[in-house]
Amino acid sequence: MVRHALLQLKPEKGRIGRNLEHLQQTLLGLRDEGVDVAVVPEAYPTGYFLQGGVRELALEAAELEDRLGAWHAAQYREPLDLVIGFYERDGGSYYNAAAYLELGGRGLVHRHRKIFLPTYGVFDEERFLDRGHELASFATRFGRAALLICEDFWHTVTATTVALQGAEIIYVPSASPARGFAGGAPANVERWATLARAVSGEHGLYVALASLVGSEAGKLMSGGSLIAGPEGEVLARAPEFEEAVLLADVDPGRIPPVRYDNPMLADLKAGLPLIFPELRRLVEEL
Repeated sequence: MVRHALLQLKPEKGRIGRNLEHLQQTLLGLRDEGVDVAVVPEAYPTGYFLQGGVRELALEAAELEDRLGAWHAAQYREPLDLVIGFYERDGGSYYNAAAYLELGGRGLVHRHRKIFLPTYGVFDEERFLDRGHELASFATRFGRAALLICEDFWHTVTATTVALQGAEIIYVPSASPARGFAGGAPANVERWATLARAVSGEHGLYVALASLVGSEAGKLMSGGSLIAGPEGEVLARAPEFEEAVLLADVDPGRIPPVRYDNPMLADLKAGLPLIFPELRRLVEEL
């Protein structure tokens, strides 16, 4: 079993030091829980709705790694893998990024830059950020994983791609403003749960969604973090609108028998060469 902690946290806008300290204190409070992997939401160190403030507050990936690595070495010490969303500065380019850090080990294992930047409704990411151009699964201490950031996950072709690359778990840092109040949970929270069940069930893998809470720029972040299992079931779910730590055990050994009984991914691998010429034609037309 691989114990996961989804940290549904509320950042203070622009206060990187305070937010990282809050994260560190939360992690210290989990030292006796046997956590192997902790997952932090999208843009947590700064808050999500920065707009032009991204240029002043974005961090280099190495800087984030150094700050968290130094804290880990001084105070935590035990091996811990950490998924964290952040605004990244790389030269003159700025990205909505997520890092997989092996604290007490290899350090930065993988970085994903958000591909689908929303520019509708309350969102205006593409005005201030560059698009990522890479999509890849990667090896961790616990198997193969992938990172997708918020809207990246709403386009199911991304999950399909990383599943074909061998991903056994998809980590999804998210910042999702609540919308669609019609009794019960907000509509976006239910949509996230539906997507997670569909993706995990189709590909026989785990989905770990960590979502921000709190109020930013007049928008209320919904929370509702969850972990879905390879049979398409929600294994654990956090409440809406409040900080929470969601603990759940992931069993990579469940994946092979589930995929054997429901060989959708194997069928896709077999059928993909048949439709590849048409896919290539569509890409060439873009």
